[in-house]
Amino acid sequence: MYATFIIRMAAPRKIALFCLPTIGEVIKLYNLRAEKQLSQNFLLDMRLTDKIVRQAGSLRDTHVCEVGPGPGGLTRSILSAGTADLLVVEKDNCFIPGLNLLSEAAPGKLRVVHGDILTYRMDRGFSKPNSTKTVPLDPPDLHIIGNLPFSVSTPLIIKWLENISNRTGPFVYGRTRLTLTFQKEVAERLTASTYLCAVTIPGRAFIPKPEVDVGVVHFTPLAQPQIKQPFKLVEKVVRNVFQFRSKHCHKGIEMLFPETERLELAEVMSPTELSIPDIRALADAYSRLCSENQGLLTYDFREELRLKHLNRRSGSSNTGNLWCPGGAG
Repeated sequence: MYATFIIRMAAPRKIALFCLPTIGEVIKLYNLRAEKQLSQNFLLDMRLTDKIVRQAGSLRDTHVCEVGPGPGGLTRSILSAGTADLLVVEKDNCFIPGLNLLSEAAPGKLRVVHGDILTYRMDRGFSKPNSTKTVPLDPPDLHIIGNLPFSVSTPLIIKWLENISNRTGPFVYGRTRLTLTFQKEVAERLTASTYLCAVTIPGRAFIPKPEVDVGVVHFTPLAQPQIKQPFKLVEKVVRNVFQFRSKHCHKGIEMLFPETERLELAEVMSPTELSIPDIRALADAYSRLCSENQGLLTYDFREELRLKHLNRRSGSSNTGNLWCPGGAG
């Protein structure tokens, strides 16, 4: 009932053999279930977890943080790849005993944190790696790897993009690389400029089977951003432009401004036709307007619609002082 599991120990460089239950047996042993409302899906095939880990490149003697390890299948593949230090962050309490079992089998290699990756301070999880490197812009010997639940993938990648911009969180160490799973459609959008995602894993490989296939994407942050504006401003511009993905860009751009100040824009391009230079030009232009008009950056058209709806119900025509052109308070 037990399978032989190989872990490559970093020091001394020998292969140690441990008898551990298989992932399937761990699931039965601890009566684990994937919660559909949490978008949990187990990947039991070690050949596929090894395939995901290979997308991260060589992990020999590196530091790794795994997001949402669940029963520990991907965790075993990361340990087998020779990482020096693996920190796993798991929110669901039911997975902790199985992960602790694995930690006991890999003494000094695996640290288990019971916490939420959306709030966990990863910058406190590691001593600064790569401090001896002479080129500070080289990626550090730190990787983030995760088979992300679909429900958390979008807010998490947005959080990390902001961290990259501000050099906070896991990016205080430098250009920390990420290897993450997404719904295949999301993975293809993230890798649109390269026309394909690194690896596609069929949905039938997971338990329970999701309705979509899964794509694996490897990220390496740029040394310099292509748009040199604050993250919040760029995010607001992009979010507004792409909220009407099937329409022309002017529809979303108009929503950056209060209704009384909107200009009628030409119907030229759809959001998916925009290039990075196009978005950079939009962000730069919006930044100039925000510097000239106090309150424009914080304006939210949804709030204006909400106030109009409330005023309509109360019979008032006052929408509040949402934005005053020309910098007036």
